Amino acid sequence: MSAANPASSGLFIGGSRESGSDVRVQNVRAAIAVANIVKSSLGPVGLDKMLVDEIGDVTITNDGATILQQLEVEHPAARLLVDLAQLQDREVGDGTTSVVLVAAELLRRGSDLMQTSNVHPTTVISGYRAALKAAIAYVKSHLVTPVTRLSDEHLLMAAKTSMASKLIGNESDFFAQMAVQAVKSVATKMSDGKTKYPLSAIHILKAHGLSSLDSRCLPGGFALNATRASQGMPTHVEAASEESTVKICLLDMNLQRHRMAMGVSIQVTDPAEIEKIKQEELTITKRKIDTILATGAKVVLTTKGLDDTCMKYFVQAGVLCARRINKDDMKRLAKATGGKIVVTLADMEGEESFDIANCGQCKTVREVRVGDGEMMQFEGCVGGPDGGSASTILLRGPNEYYLDEADRALHDALCVVKRMLESSSLVPGGGAVEVALSVYLDTFAATLDTREQLAIQEFAAALLVIPKTLAVNAAKDSSELVAKLRSIHAKSQKNSEDESLKNMGLDLVEGTVRDNLAAGVVEPAVSKIKSLRFACEAAITILRIDDRIIVAPSN
Repeated sequence: MSAANPASSGLFIGGSRESGSDVRVQNVRAAIAVANIVKSSLGPVGLDKMLVDEIGDVTITNDGATILQQLEVEHPAARLLVDLAQLQDREVGDGTTSVVLVAAELLRRGSDLMQTSNVHPTTVISGYRAALKAAIAYVKSHLVTPVTRLSDEHLLMAAKTSMASKLIGNESDFFAQMAVQAVKSVATKMSDGKTKYPLSAIHILKAHGLSSLDSRCLPGGFALNATRASQGMPTHVEAASEESTVKICLLDMNLQRHRMAMGVSIQVTDPAEIEKIKQEELTITKRKIDTILATGAKVVLTTKGLDDTCMKYFVQAGVLCARRINKDDMKRLAKATGGKIVVTLADMEGEESFDIANCGQCKTVREVRVGDGEMMQFEGCVGGPDGGSASTILLRGPNEYYLDEADRALHDALCVVKRMLESSSLVPGGGAVEVALSVYLDTFAATLDTREQLAIQEFAAALLVIPKTLAVNAAKDSSELVAKLRSIHAKSQKNSEDESLKNMGLDLVEGTVRDNLAAGVVEPAVSKIKSLRFACEAAITILRIDDRIIVAPSN
C-alpha cells in the first residue's frame, strides 16, 4: 500500500490510495477467501464449522449466514459478501452458502477475463446483466413447475430438502411435518385477498432434555417461558363451559402499590394521618386491581414488575399472574388470543377503566414443567379478527449447541415452506437448475456477436461451482458427474421429446444422476431466482470498484 504522500497519491488529505487492477485483484481475493470458508459446508453431506468467540462461546453450525456473521471480517469487499449472506437469510431463509459461492466464482472469472483477455469491466458487467436476465427468463419459462393445487406433499419435500444438510437431517420427516403444520397455522388473510404467512407469529422455545423427536408443535396454541408470580396462584385455569373462554389481560406497565408522585411534600402533625395516607395508597391500588378483575380475567400477564401488595389481591381472587414477560412474546400472544397490550388504565375522562375488548381469549392456560424449568401453555387460542393466529414449536435436545443448530435449521425450513405457499411454484434441486442454466447460457452466448459473449460464457461456467462443490463435499468425482449432467441437459434442450430430462440432478448418496423432481429434492422457484439476482448484483458491485481511498484516522 502506498504511503501517505500527497504528491504521489494526488490527495491533499492524510491517507493512502490504490487504483486500477491492484484494487480489483485484492477485492476478488478477499471475496474468494470468504467463500472458501463456507465452501465445505454446502450440501446434504457438508461439514460443520466450530466458531469460538473472544469470550469462549462456542457455535457449531453449517449455516452460511451464521458462519459469516460470527467472523470479524475487516476487508470492505469481503464484508459485502457477509452482507449478501445476511440479505439472503432475511429475504429467502435458505441458500446462504450457495449465493456466496456463486458470487465469489463470478468475481473470480470476471477478474480473470479482465486480466487475461483485456476485457473492460463495463463489458463484463453488461454481459453479466444480460446473462442474469436470460437465466431468470429461462427458469420461469422452462424449469419452474407450477403447483396449481399445492399439497402438503410438495411442502414436505421442500422442507426436507432444506433440512438435508443440517444436523437434524436424519429426522427431516418429523421436523418437516412440524414446519408445515406451524406455517399453515399462522395463515393471515390480507385486505387485498392474498394469504400471508408471517413467520414472526411462530415462536420457537428450546428446552434441554429428552430426544429431538420429543419436540412438539402447538398449532393454535402458545407457550411462554414464564412461571407464576406466586406459589399461591393456580397452576391450571380452564373455561367454565364449552362456549365460554378464559380471559387474559395483557399489560405493559408496573403493577405496584400506589405512591405519591415525586416532588410532592406533605407536612403531617398527627401520626394518625400517616396511617390514613398509607391506607389510601392501598385503597387506590385495590381499586386499580379491581378494575382489571372486573373484566372477568382469570390470567394477568405484564412485561414489567408485580409487587407483593398487588400479588396478594390477585392470589385472593384466584387469578394466575406472570411478570417480566418478553415484549416480543407478549405481542405474539396478543395476536394468538385476539387481545391488545394495554399500557395504561387511564381513559379520556381522566378515570381508570379497562375495556373488556382488549382481553385475549383461549380455552385453557396451564403451567407445565419442561426440562429444568416451567412454562405457561395457552391452548385453544381464539385468534385475531383478521384470522391471524400464532404457533409455538417446543424444541427438545441434549445440549445448547444442538438446540441452537436445530433452531437455525428449523428457521430455514419455515422460510422455505412460507415461500412455497406464497409463490406456488418449485424447481428441482441438487444442481439441476445451475447445470441447465449453464448449458442454456453457453448456447445463448453463441448467438451474440459482441464482446459480452465472453462474459456470458464465464457466467455460465461460474454456475457450475454449485454442482461441483456438492459432488466434492460428497466425496464423489465432480468432473465425471457434472459432465454427465451437462450432457443430459444439453440433450433435453435440443430435443423436445427429451424435455422431461430437465429435472435431472445429482444423487449425492449413490454418486449418480437422477430425476430430482420425482425424488422429492425441490426448492421454491422464488428462492432460486432471488439467489441468482443477489449473487450477480454483489459481484457487479465489487467489479465496478477501481479505486480505494483510505483516510488516515485523525490523531
